[in-house]
Amino acid sequence: DHVLALLPFEPEAHVRLGGPPCSYVGHPLIERLGWVRDLDPAPLAERLKLDRSKPVLVVLPGSRTSEVSRLMQPFGKAITRLRARGLLPEVIIPTVPYLRERIQQALADWQVPAQLVEGDEDKFRAFKMARAALAASGTVTLELGLVGTPMVVAYRVDAVAARLRFLVKVPSVVLANLVLGENVFPEFIQEACVPEDLADAVAALLTDTPERRRQLAGLARIPERLRLAAASPSEAAAEIVLRLAHESRTSRQS
Repeated sequence: DHVLALLPFEPEAHVRLGGPPCSYVGHPLIERLGWVRDLDPAPLAERLKLDRSKPVLVVLPGSRTSEVSRLMQPFGKAITRLRARGLLPEVIIPTVPYLRERIQQALADWQVPAQLVEGDEDKFRAFKMARAALAASGTVTLELGLVGTPMVVAYRVDAVAARLRFLVKVPSVVLANLVLGENVFPEFIQEACVPEDLADAVAALLTDTPERRRQLAGLARIPERLRLAAASPSEAAAEIVLRLAHESRTSRQS
């Protein structure tokens, strides 16, 4: 009867495609903004014994085994290229238990050290410390946007899915770009996901560059794009559900 949209561009798509009524209620991530802002990254920095003179690079190879399998190698080679240029970031990889072993196996082929962390608190602490992120496309780009972490985004799919790219009509596959309505965050998809280009894009974010300043300006707008002025996502969604329930009950009674 009604769709509750988490992303601001979705209602217009439903209208254009003749879908059911659709209301944007805001993204639930925004309800964590206060918690994220109050989170102190210092305990994680101390536990990992980070060199404070080096920038932190958060690496996010995805939440699925297939994503990790396709992205860990180009990500590792990109960071090796950064190191060859004299850029020596402290690398942190937030992960989850079911992917930890797979990531550790892939790290055996890396030529640079990386530290793994688990859990939401340490993930967001890492985001807050990070000078930049190298991330798989997905919801994590909105999480990075919530914190304000500049990012380079990449993705690879299998050969069968790659042949269907002609069906994709959106200007970007990065949710943070779609939320902003412009391509602020560089994306490297399929054959474009190569270490040389990834390294160039990350390097541009590790120092004060026009690319970094443009991203920071875009990141500052994301929290407002993920919320409604009048209510939280939970409240807005509840109001619509209650209204529909009341209308349905009234209709049955009449």
